Amino acid sequence: MITLTALCLVVIAKAGAQMLHYNKPAEFFEETLVIGNGTMGGIIYGGTEQDKISLNDITLWTGEPCNMKVYSPDAHKSIPAIREALRQGDYAKADSLQHDVQGHFSQNYQPLGQLTIDYLDTKTSASGYRRWLDIGNATAHTTYQRGAYRYSTEYFATHPDSGIVIRITTDNPKGICARIGLSCQLKSQLRTENSKVLVNEGYVAYASLPSYYDAQERFSYDPNRGVHFCTKVQVEGSNVKADGDAILVNGSTDVFIYLINASSFNGYDKDPVKEGRPYQTLADARLKHLTSSSYDALRERHIADYKNIFDRVKLSLGESKADSRSTEEVLKEYVDESIFNPNLESLYFQYGRYLLISCSRTPNVPANLQGLWNESLLPPWSCNYTSNINVEENYWPAETAAMPEMHLSLLTFMKELQGSGELTAKAYYGVDKGWCLAHNTDIWAMTCPVGLHGGDPQWANWNMGGAWVSTHIWEHYTFSLDKEFLQEYYPVLKGAAEFCLGWLVPLSTFNPQPSTDSQLSTDSQLSTDSQLSTLNSQLDYLVTGPCTSPENAYVTPQGYHGRTCYGGSADLSMIRECLTDARNAACVLGLDKDFVAQADEALARLQPYKIGKKGNLQEWFYDWDDEDPHHRHQSHLFGIYPGHNLPDGVNSQEDINRAALKSLEIRGDRTTGWSTGWRVNLYARLHDAKNAYHIYRKLLSYVSPDGYRGPDARRGGGTYPNLLDAHSPFQIDGNFGGCAGVIEMLMQSHYNVNVNDNQAKKDNYQLSTVNCQLSIELLPALPENWKDGAVSGIRARGGISVDMTWKDSKVTALTLTAQHPCKVALKVNGQVKTVKLKKGNNKVKC
Repeated sequence: MITLTALCLVVIAKAGAQMLHYNKPAEFFEETLVIGNGTMGGIIYGGTEQDKISLNDITLWTGEPCNMKVYSPDAHKSIPAIREALRQGDYAKADSLQHDVQGHFSQNYQPLGQLTIDYLDTKTSASGYRRWLDIGNATAHTTYQRGAYRYSTEYFATHPDSGIVIRITTDNPKGICARIGLSCQLKSQLRTENSKVLVNEGYVAYASLPSYYDAQERFSYDPNRGVHFCTKVQVEGSNVKADGDAILVNGSTDVFIYLINASSFNGYDKDPVKEGRPYQTLADARLKHLTSSSYDALRERHIADYKNIFDRVKLSLGESKADSRSTEEVLKEYVDESIFNPNLESLYFQYGRYLLISCSRTPNVPANLQGLWNESLLPPWSCNYTSNINVEENYWPAETAAMPEMHLSLLTFMKELQGSGELTAKAYYGVDKGWCLAHNTDIWAMTCPVGLHGGDPQWANWNMGGAWVSTHIWEHYTFSLDKEFLQEYYPVLKGAAEFCLGWLVPLSTFNPQPSTDSQLSTDSQLSTDSQLSTLNSQLDYLVTGPCTSPENAYVTPQGYHGRTCYGGSADLSMIRECLTDARNAACVLGLDKDFVAQADEALARLQPYKIGKKGNLQEWFYDWDDEDPHHRHQSHLFGIYPGHNLPDGVNSQEDINRAALKSLEIRGDRTTGWSTGWRVNLYARLHDAKNAYHIYRKLLSYVSPDGYRGPDARRGGGTYPNLLDAHSPFQIDGNFGGCAGVIEMLMQSHYNVNVNDNQAKKDNYQLSTVNCQLSIELLPALPENWKDGAVSGIRARGGISVDMTWKDSKVTALTLTAQHPCKVALKVNGQVKTVKLKKGNNKVKC
């Protein structure tokens, strides 16, 4: 026992920023270890009397194709009435009318089942327990003693071989005695075959409602509808036999468990029964393939595949003492801001990369609100794709943290949104060109605003999801410079921009009043005539209306708490980004001169940002107070991050940045996990190192498991014991926001497209007239605690990888690896210089 425990402690201490480790089994989900191969996931409890592994398949959703049907085909007819209510200043009526512009809810992501391993010989209690996840090779482990004998389990989810593999070993000559079972919350039938295989076949509901919708029955089941599935578990070892609806192992010193699943999901537009994949045949083939290789061969292929992605980035943020304490203990201590723990800080960063590799490798099926891991039939917010921040935040580190392949799950899904989004644009908003996406979507690519005509417009009626998510197309291009990709996805990006162009209306539509507009009334000496003159000169600005600012609410001077407005900053900043990306793509590809001209004209007419009386960047057209000044969303700061600080033609960049910082100050530092992750990036983009690091530490605030009811329970936003993000409850987006934020503090890059307008018109916007400018800034928001460090493999725009070492906050060694020869404006150690890079490695003097 002493030898085993000492060995575990040495391994864990040396592992540092590559290990999550614990000294007891998990009792709650928020203590478990999660594994995944991008499609199938496991949630490991690691018990010594009963081990539980909850299972997921990322394609297992309720619902079926919408077949391009529109829930509310006449919704657009209410838009003029809403605009009229806004023009009259009747915001309550506008909110009420918004219910007409709502459709059905998204579907629910479903749990697949749970594997249980009940150990039958447990008379001697377990001791010397250790449980850990090695994110360096994506394997999970438990080990403990029973008396004089060691018991160990290793788990991994293999992408190349499409399954989950478990090995249980002991040096007890009597071997392992265990009963292995499989349970499922869905409609299913369990059987055994060949004395060593568990087979569970079933189906999910063909329709469902979210947990927050008041209904007696939320699920509709029919064996002839909905996604079907087949899960198979094969157990290998000596003395293995079927025992009722379980597999019994009696006396094997080496037990192997192989798990696979296949579903009938065959695409967003295919009936999963009539046009579904042959899931039973696929299940048979997958199990045969998985069990045809040795355990060592499976493990070797899995690790090689995973490390090919994970090992691209290395990070050191300073020296930490060897620490054998559990990750939970370290996290609890970290709440004390006098404690500096660079191992924990870099572990959190690398864990974000581990999670994205583990949950985002299925074409057309992005990581959802919980990535891949869900145990509930009615998960929070349906575990869907929430497009007003969450699904996008999932992919913020995909490019900078060197995982562009993971980004493809979202990008391919975007193509599927376009067709449905075009119908939504017409039916709900009366826009004949382009596509849009509202607040939620799901695996069936729904795009309509949700609510069933009774949802709060605060969350139900927002329609800028297409504008936001489509910016990921240009992002992927700027990192890869892959013109074939840009050519393929350009219609999707252009379609999102076309909706924006069709949705914008002149500010004069709403007859705004100068008396309540702080921007026009800040000078008390201004006469009413002067104010009106200034206002009239601005009535040609383009705005959106009706609009909302995601999940936030305003308070008018009359005391009305409203949602619906016009001229909101969030809409306009996203539209500015989307239009700029689309016209830049057109210029790079040498396409659509008329569209480029139209986009440029609209960009010039967009309502500029407004600075409020508190010095903040206004969220609303008028300088209204927020219902909640500390609201979790900060959508009006989109243009700072993940946008690119695009100038508005009126305010200086310095003024916009100063106002954005003031807005963040007002929002405060206590919020949900995903919002904290966003704020790390916002502060970093604004070069505020102190607050970026302070907020990063807030993101790592210890939060107790949701089911823990002890007097010392800690609640709120932050990080659970297993380092998953706490909204709370669990949402994975904060993990990815924090991961991206670390890189944003260490390195920022920009890729700007400039066009010689006169020559461009003559040359029909050919590539010869397009000038692309690349800039990289190193250590733009470096925290004092990270004054010494090193990073390698992070990616800048322009297809450049960055390796650097710094000491005393100065870069001392730098290598830039370029995919193509290029010229870079490089800011390093406070100096800006132009660097010409050849293809390959370039050592740069600092």
